[in-house]
Amino acid sequence: MTAVADTPVRDAPVLDIDPYAIEVLRDPYAFHHALREAGPVVLIKPHGVYAVGRHAEAKEVLADHTRFITSGGIGIQDIRKPGDFRIPSRLLEVDPPEHTQVRAAVTRVLSPLVIRRFKESFVDKAAKLVDELIERREFDGVEHCVEAFVLQAFPAAVGVRLPRKETLIIGEMRFNQSGPKNALYHAAMEKAQPYLEWFEKTVQRDAVLPGSIAELLFQAEDKGELAAGVASNIVRSFVGGGTDSTISGMGFALHQLARHPEQWAKVHADPAKVKAAFEEGIRHESPFQVTYRTTAAATELSGVRLDADMKIGVFMGAANRDPRHWERPDAFDIDRPQLAGNHLAMGTGAHACIGQMIARGESEALLSELARRVKSIELAGVPTYRPINQMRMLNKLPLRVQPK
Repeated sequence: MTAVADTPVRDAPVLDIDPYAIEVLRDPYAFHHALREAGPVVLIKPHGVYAVGRHAEAKEVLADHTRFITSGGIGIQDIRKPGDFRIPSRLLEVDPPEHTQVRAAVTRVLSPLVIRRFKESFVDKAAKLVDELIERREFDGVEHCVEAFVLQAFPAAVGVRLPRKETLIIGEMRFNQSGPKNALYHAAMEKAQPYLEWFEKTVQRDAVLPGSIAELLFQAEDKGELAAGVASNIVRSFVGGGTDSTISGMGFALHQLARHPEQWAKVHADPAKVKAAFEEGIRHESPFQVTYRTTAAATELSGVRLDADMKIGVFMGAANRDPRHWERPDAFDIDRPQLAGNHLAMGTGAHACIGQMIARGESEALLSELARRVKSIELAGVPTYRPINQMRMLNKLPLRVQPK
């Protein structure tokens, strides 16, 4: 890594670090520190984009959809421009008023009654999986635990069939596609090619499960609450946002609970604390490390002048450890006050994660079942991470449990 350049460009200090370098993706915290300390907004030299890593500015960019728009795409590429064009997510990559109408229709589908029904099924699936994990005693917390659970619970709720191999390959493609066209991008795109047709068929009306969220979205389209073709587009976004990110977040919570026996003792004594453990897990290591907006016009942010039609990366992973906002930001503490609604791991403003109730329901079901039935949990080996352009995700999490 190199230091911040002396000469400002466009009134923003220049940071000559590539956040997509493999070594940074594996361990982003030195980059996060450099980003926060360089200024409220910087220009990332290798990619010619603005970036924010402090909590206040990150929250402002995410919340202000008039100055910082999503229609250019939430990845580093501007999807409106030749060579980078792709069909936008009608949930994530459109701006009000169109976004307002779409989100209102989806919110009606995700009623408290619907969410409660699926939460009950999460509990049943969690109990069966924990039976298997306790019998194993040692297992991979990614593949055998959080991944196995999410790929059972989430497809049944959303209404799509998601076999493990195909789902993980498509997810890796989507989240590498949000970054620059580097080696990770090209490898993921090539690996996913045999499964693209399968995925497209999976999110169509005739493939979804009856009584599911997907079926309710197609029914909303039939009623005219969603425009023709939008339901399958939204189901595609749900699959992308609801599998890998939840697997990642639950894995982070388990990782830190295994590293800190005093924190596990708290959730074992009071399983209701797993809610805070999940929130602290995704603050401490945010699944979505970065999302992008585009400046709608020339503007100013915290005294830094920004040019029009420029991408600006919001590094939530950096903002969620900003010492200007958090005490002891690098510590994992489930008793940390004001977690939910304060960290930015699930976004904020008009485009805050619409499926966050599902993710929280899944995490509560699995983690509380473990907390009730497992006296101790510890690392049984060295965890490893999988480098992905947009996300931070554990690859292996060797765990050992002692039943109650």
